Amino acid sequence: MGRMGKLVIKVENIEVWGFKHAIRGMRNPLNSWDKSDSGYGIDGEDEDTFVVGKNDLGLMQRLYKAGSEHRKYLRQIFVSIDITAPLYWWKEFDTYKIGTVANSCSTMHTIHKKPFDFDDFSCEHLNENSYLVLARTIEELNLNRALYLQTKDKVYWWQMIQLLSTSYNQKRTVTMNYENVVNIIHQRENHKLDEWNIFCDTMLENLPYLKEIIEYDKTNGCSKGNR
Repeated sequence: MGRMGKLVIKVENIEVWGFKHAIRGMRNPLNSWDKSDSGYGIDGEDEDTFVVGKNDLGLMQRLYKAGSEHRKYLRQIFVSIDITAPLYWWKEFDTYKIGTVANSCSTMHTIHKKPFDFDDFSCEHLNENSYLVLARTIEELNLNRALYLQTKDKVYWWQMIQLLSTSYNQKRTVTMNYENVVNIIHQRENHKLDEWNIFCDTMLENLPYLKEIIEYDKTNGCSKGNR
């Protein structure tokens, strides 16, 4: 087997929706809808692109700094993403239960569907000795897979389930809101796991207006405000 397995984390198929109704609701407390300057097809954008205007963005920033009880509009902007990451990362992500929904590829039901190889694992930090241990584990997983397919004896299925390393990569489709994303960035930015840093950077670079709302810059991080 050649030395492979460099995934770490992959974030793809990012979809965002809800700015229009979130901004409308944001202005309800002061009946200030007439000051809203956001909409589709403005500022030279095509008619399918929603643009947040200067007035609305300014209010978003002020409410963000005022604290979570004032920035409820963030909970009405939704994000859907596909994430492929190792199980050890998912264990930490699973602490974010409130406001998040995830459908995962089933390890229990599909573990035997394809042979195991290094691309199924995030192992970029393993030294040579540890990498050899993983290679031996993959061999054992594939041996038990072959025996399970041949005999359907569950004893071999158990060998796969209990040998599987937490570096095994799993794909999930996750739906959450901007408040969830902001909390993750605050809590996980500059984390010792590379996966969290890649995830936070991906969210900041790809979610519309996120950096502007929290007034983020790479040098100073997030605006202090009231976190």
